[in-house]
Amino acid sequence: MAWIAEIPVDEATGPLKKEFDRAIARSGRVWNIVHVMSQNALIMKASMAHYIAVMFGSSPLSRFQRELLATVVSTEVGCRY
Repeated sequence: MAWIAEIPVDEATGPLKKEFDRAIARSGRVWNIVHVMSQNALIMKASMAHYIAVMFGSSPLSRFQRELLATVVSTEVGCRY
């Protein structure tokens, strides 16, 4: 559970609702790593744009390699995500 107050998905309006809707369209739900940004929809939007560019943009690394690298780094630094 986050220590940051999160806005529930069913209470979101305006730009936040739009970002939640995009998250649900991408993966069928709003993951905690996204939900924790609910206090600032602009930050959520920018963070997701960054993630999409890194994970899906042009790269010499395959999608599998990028996911593996993200997993290894997260594990190494003790991140549960």
